[in-house]
Amino acid sequence: MNLSFFDQFMSPYFMGIPLILISLLFPALLFPSPHNRWITNRTSTLQSWLIFTITKQLMTPLNKKGHKWALILSSLMIFLLSINLLGLLPYTFTPTTQLSMNLALAFPLWLATLLTGLRNQPSASLGHLLPEGTPTPLIPALIMIETTSLLIRPLALGVRLTANLTAGHLLIQLISTATATLLSIMPAISLLTMCILLLLTILEVAVAMIQAYVFVLLLSLYLQENI
Repeated sequence: MNLSFFDQFMSPYFMGIPLILISLLFPALLFPSPHNRWITNRTSTLQSWLIFTITKQLMTPLNKKGHKWALILSSLMIFLLSINLLGLLPYTFTPTTQLSMNLALAFPLWLATLLTGLRNQPSASLGHLLPEGTPTPLIPALIMIETTSLLIRPLALGVRLTANLTAGHLLIQLISTATATLLSIMPAISLLTMCILLLLTILEVAVAMIQAYVFVLLLSLYLQENI
């Protein structure tokens, strides 16, 4: 029984073919495609407003040089948001519960921000490794500490997203299993756990949105340090 709780995090297969690529592309099929009409419908207008709001929020801490990253950061935000929210539906698979995928998203983007800083302003980028006014005996230790914290950033991004979504999904499944089990034994307790499950589902929707925003926001802050 305990092992079955983790089956939802296993990549789905059909006739030996992994379906994770379909699960990644499926959310994009739900977004309305642009058309050449003068007046758009409500869905397209809402989508444009949402993308504009997200882009404006992400570009606020960045200067004009960082605005070149608006397209990739906004696309990543919409991508993570749609996958996280659709993963809460029954009989679905959430790709962002896989640490390998989250690291595959975090590491190249973090490396791109780091290489951008080393190319445009190498002195300032390397200066982050040593705070100003550091005593001379502490310089080697602080350089090692700051270098370690710099290299661990993509791992922290991936683990944060994976851990939060995995914990929420597990908790929802545990409480839903308890609700179904107690329904015939103790209906009153089952009703209480059902209310808790409803509140937890609402909380998990908020977590799915917040974690997508935090992932992209931290990337934008890393970019701000290097431009």
